[in-house]
Amino acid sequence: MLAASLFLLILGLGSSIILAIASLAFYVWEDPKVLAITDMLPGANCGGCGYAGCAASAEAIAAGKAPGNACVVAPFEIAQAIGEIMGQKVEEREPEFSWTSCAYGVGQADPIFHYNGTTDCQAAVMLYGGSKLCPIGCIGLGSCVKACQFGALSIGDNNLPVVNNDLCVGCGACVEACPKHIITLTSATRRIVSEYVADECTAPCMRACPTGINIRGYIREIRDGHYEEALRIIKEKCPLPLICGYICPAPCELDCRRNLVEQPLAIDPLKRFVADYEMATGKHVNPYKAADNEQKIALVGGGSEGLTAAYYLARLGYQPTIYEAKSQLGGILRYVIAEDRLPRKVLDHDIKGILDIGVEAKTNMVMGRDFTMAGLLREGYDAVLFTSGGFDSRKILLPDHQRFDASIRGAYTMLDFLMALAKGESIDPGRHAVIVHNGVKALEVARKCREFGAEKVTIISHEPLELMPMDLRDTKRLRSEGIEVSPASMVVAMGGISDQLVRIAIEPVKPVGENLTQREIKDADTLIVSAARLPELVFVHADGKPESTADEIKWQTIETFHTFPNERENGIFASPEPGRISDASAVVKSILSGRRLARAVHQHFTDGMITPTENLTCEADYILNITEVHSVSSSERQQPSLLDVEGDSKTAWIFPKEFPGLNETAARKEAERCLQCGLICYEKMGVKESEKKNA
Repeated sequence: MLAASLFLLILGLGSSIILAIASLAFYVWEDPKVLAITDMLPGANCGGCGYAGCAASAEAIAAGKAPGNACVVAPFEIAQAIGEIMGQKVEEREPEFSWTSCAYGVGQADPIFHYNGTTDCQAAVMLYGGSKLCPIGCIGLGSCVKACQFGALSIGDNNLPVVNNDLCVGCGACVEACPKHIITLTSATRRIVSEYVADECTAPCMRACPTGINIRGYIREIRDGHYEEALRIIKEKCPLPLICGYICPAPCELDCRRNLVEQPLAIDPLKRFVADYEMATGKHVNPYKAADNEQKIALVGGGSEGLTAAYYLARLGYQPTIYEAKSQLGGILRYVIAEDRLPRKVLDHDIKGILDIGVEAKTNMVMGRDFTMAGLLREGYDAVLFTSGGFDSRKILLPDHQRFDASIRGAYTMLDFLMALAKGESIDPGRHAVIVHNGVKALEVARKCREFGAEKVTIISHEPLELMPMDLRDTKRLRSEGIEVSPASMVVAMGGISDQLVRIAIEPVKPVGENLTQREIKDADTLIVSAARLPELVFVHADGKPESTADEIKWQTIETFHTFPNERENGIFASPEPGRISDASAVVKSILSGRRLARAVHQHFTDGMITPTENLTCEADYILNITEVHSVSSSERQQPSLLDVEGDSKTAWIFPKEFPGLNETAARKEAERCLQCGLICYEKMGVKESEKKNA
């Protein structure tokens, strides 16, 4: 008995020693910060933060790899508490939510077969891509609903997902579950900077709209009597709805599917209807505005493009200030387009809406006389945008202003350079002059630069050498004259010190293997471009803001429009408004240009780089469409008329006799004519009526 007890005692003692050694050998230290953060997180393990569960997210936050507000489920108060643990200031996240562009479910869209298999979208899409004729349409079996842990999704009567934005936390689980990728995460910011892509459900009118308005959406809201919501949808893409209601050439109506049977929908008059409603109410309806990020942006030019860029920058949280040479804002809108086409009270109304959202304007400020680009950077602006418009904008400047119309010392348009030569003015091209041009005129200008003392001249053309004029192909002879030719190339950036250009960056138009790092930096004292004006350019600090106003300002441009495929070959001197045929179309297209500028600035300051928008609808070779419609009942297009105030008491505003618009009754009736088109789906009016009879 004693022996047995001793054995057990020794065995227990030995086991204790082994366990003690093992505990020391295999001990895992847990960071108290990780434990504290883990306790605060909700434990949803949804993956919305980008990490595999809340524990992994807590470790990333504690290690500084993720921000304190990484959790999409936790309220802002928890993010603030996590920030206190980390000793960091935590910013409130912009809400994200699920959204789908699909407009027709399996009950409304044309089927190609009847699916009776497993009620799962992943399974259904394995059978010929699903049962809908439209290849990108929603399957409608609810895989996204099953993936949502928060009850924010349901399948509606039309077999499309319905999002409850009050419950949606933006975790992205539904996005991962959708085999067609037609449900996505979006936000107010993303909707501002986004453009239509080829693989989403868009109507022909939406694709034709120069500003990218969700036409289908705002007409639906007008049909239902929700005028303020219609305005919010319009202002997601266009901050000048009343102006556009008067002067837009309405290319969207040319692509309206009602053209296949009768007159198109009155799309532009409907836009004007809700914009007139806004002016009559005396208040401006504005969508989401982000919190102030304390970054200041200067915009040179107060025309439609500058106003648009300033509006969206303000909505994105920046502090924009417009510098305008004339006494009033508007540019071409005010000083070129006649008042009998665009009443000035209409112009003033839309401009006031832009200023009210947080845009400052300084008028009678001429570049070169009252300020310079480098001077604005010295004053504390984080970026300077040139939005002075096209060559036609010069007609609104007084003659004595033109001598001040110098963006940067050393940068010229070829027209200005040749005009200066014609006037006998002396030009100092410096040691190295660069000319961006494709024709023989470049050679003439190059030789002039050599006469004025340039040691070297470089001609840059986006054309390959074999397609350039014969005089420019003899590169050996030109080199002996001090002139070099750089074919199939483009200028993608400029850099300078104070107001002087000092260098440019060049890339091949078609880099070998699509390698975008083949960039060559050249010292340059003078840059001459063939465009009629220096186009939209964005200048930022090259080495961060200087600590003292006495320090020299180093600046550089950032890429904007050449990130879009069709503008690639022209680099930073690409025209963002190709195909301008009139002042009205130029104004409407410049709204898109202004929003693209705002996108570029926002991406630069948030992501550190500007990424191309892939698969843009406007760049696609082919978009799914139809060439005929069936079972669409005919209905007469409503015409503008003077408003009978007594008979239309809800919206008692009076149209000027010379500018009649749609009254409320006509607008609601016209909105009902909309077929609410998708890529190939549309409301079949005849079917709709028969369904009513059967019911």
